[in-house]
Amino acid sequence: MRRLTGAAFLSLDGVMQAPGGPDEDRSDGFELGGWLAGIYDEEFGEEIDRLFAGPFHLLLGRRTYDIFAAYWPYNRDNPIGAKFQSASKYVLTHSHEPLEWDNSHRLESIDSIAKLKRDDGPDLVIQGSSTLYPQLLQASLIDRLVLMTFPVVLGEGKRLFGEGTPSGKMKMVEHKVTPVGTVIATYEPSGEVRTGTFAMKEPSQDELERRKKWAREDA
Repeated sequence: MRRLTGAAFLSLDGVMQAPGGPDEDRSDGFELGGWLAGIYDEEFGEEIDRLFAGPFHLLLGRRTYDIFAAYWPYNRDNPIGAKFQSASKYVLTHSHEPLEWDNSHRLESIDSIAKLKRDDGPDLVIQGSSTLYPQLLQASLIDRLVLMTFPVVLGEGKRLFGEGTPSGKMKMVEHKVTPVGTVIATYEPSGEVRTGTFAMKEPSQDELERRKKWAREDA
């Protein structure tokens, strides 16, 4: 079975929109495109090289596919561009507009991704594509998350864990911090969230009243 890795560039507040350039994705009025350029360092570049060192196929949402298809075929002098050009691109989309980029394939549902994972072939890597994560996590299809969190707060924009993201624990299996303060951490799903309490005594009358008050307000 293929392994599916989600690799995301994030701000401290979880935004992953348009790290590469000002006009990459201005949807919803996002004005901070290109935020990654000012905090790139060599160790981050080495992590990207490692991520794409072996055979891989890309899994993309339609918007990220359109961004990549308009950029990477014209930048094949970049080693990543050359690899993206030759890799198979699987695109989850309801649109039937043609996928013109070489080696591109349409997927119509999350079930199609599950079937793709069961087939033989290289591992799959998600780039961008924020809308995929809630659906894939809900279906337990992501095997690893490689989160590269940069020391910047953006305040608004598309986030990795958007609406519909299920609860769940993660186990950190690798981590490092680059010289500029980027935290590169790899996580694997690790079961359900367990809840509990640190309270050592029975709740006070004030605490019980607080709970009743908030329950009424939330009703």
